[in-house]
Amino acid sequence: MGTSRRGFVGGVSALALLSSSRAAFAQKKYDNGASDSEIKLGHCGPYSGPASAYGVIGKGIEAYWKSVNDLGGINGRKINFITLDDGYSPAKTVEVVRQLVEQDKVLCLFNTLGTPSNTAIQKYMNQRKVPQLYVATGASKWGRPKEFPWTMGYQPDYHTEAVIYAKHILANIKDAKVGVLMQNDDFGKDYVDGFKEGLGQDAGKVIAKLVTYEVTDPTVESQIIQLKDSGANVFFNVATPKFAAQAIRKAADIGWKPAQYMTNVSASVTSVMKPAGFDNGQGIITAAYLKDPTDKRWDDDAEMKTWRAWMDKYMPGTNQGDANYVYAYSVSFLMQQTLAKCGDMLTHENVMKQAANFQKLRVPMLLPGITVSTSPTDYYPIQAVQLQRFKGETWDLFGDVMAAEGS
Repeated sequence: MGTSRRGFVGGVSALALLSSSRAAFAQKKYDNGASDSEIKLGHCGPYSGPASAYGVIGKGIEAYWKSVNDLGGINGRKINFITLDDGYSPAKTVEVVRQLVEQDKVLCLFNTLGTPSNTAIQKYMNQRKVPQLYVATGASKWGRPKEFPWTMGYQPDYHTEAVIYAKHILANIKDAKVGVLMQNDDFGKDYVDGFKEGLGQDAGKVIAKLVTYEVTDPTVESQIIQLKDSGANVFFNVATPKFAAQAIRKAADIGWKPAQYMTNVSASVTSVMKPAGFDNGQGIITAAYLKDPTDKRWDDDAEMKTWRAWMDKYMPGTNQGDANYVYAYSVSFLMQQTLAKCGDMLTHENVMKQAANFQKLRVPMLLPGITVSTSPTDYYPIQAVQLQRFKGETWDLFGDVMAAEGS
């Protein structure tokens, strides 16, 4: 790939041109994965396995970098995006990430997906001092720069999201008795810890029953029967898409009609609400930080129109009702801005420095009032959400944007 050079302003003397180009050349600095002509980004995600509904995120990111390259890349460098399938298996994640870092020699990892998967590689990435940026999981552990200075999250953290649900339940449901379905890993535990914190001293009384499932389980049907039998009148659905949809459907099948709260990571209309059955999902509450493409309130929104035009061009024939494509687009925009700010200093250290230096950046497709801010001591880029309720065949936002605590 050839290097495209940025043009100079007319009227500059030849001597000034020469000295400025020499200065620019002298300031160039590269680590593995960067050169005059390209930037290598590494990624892995579940293109197969129990969380394969998230595979579209990797496809969306791949299309985003193609669109960036079509416009000349970033500061004249094309993005070489290497994405591998880890099947949502931590052991496989370790294997493919070693390949990306040691063989492909990527500049950084970008948006690797899953709490257990990222947990399995976090120490390795920090020992190697290679950025593990904007991971696709909201676990609170991605915001600990003192312990893990090379790892940063993107979305609002699960712990805070769960605190917000707990407080909403206490304020709105009389004599709440909550049945919790929890994925038995760090993803599930982070939500449940936050939920208990939000319930405060009443947690022991309010949680009627907590049941778990493994990602290798075929279904969660027996767990939903147990929750109904506990007498719970609230259901907190802490599950990834396949199991979240199963749980909603099973609750309806057995005539259990609790107030339902569900994690933001399973809020996709296409991969969760439709398979669960729209009638079965009415009234479910979740948190949002991105514009939902199925919500008609955004039909005339400029960012939504731009995104749809981009989807038509770079992802023709895909389902634009899947919010995972919105997520891929927004997080890729942030990565693009980060790399652009690095200029010709494409080192691991400078990538992290720039990632930790955003002030109220407007990222396309975030909800109004939500921006990205980071600092060397604040690794939580997005710290606000708004609640939404499922109505008809889409989500309906309500209430105010609530700032998260980022811890």
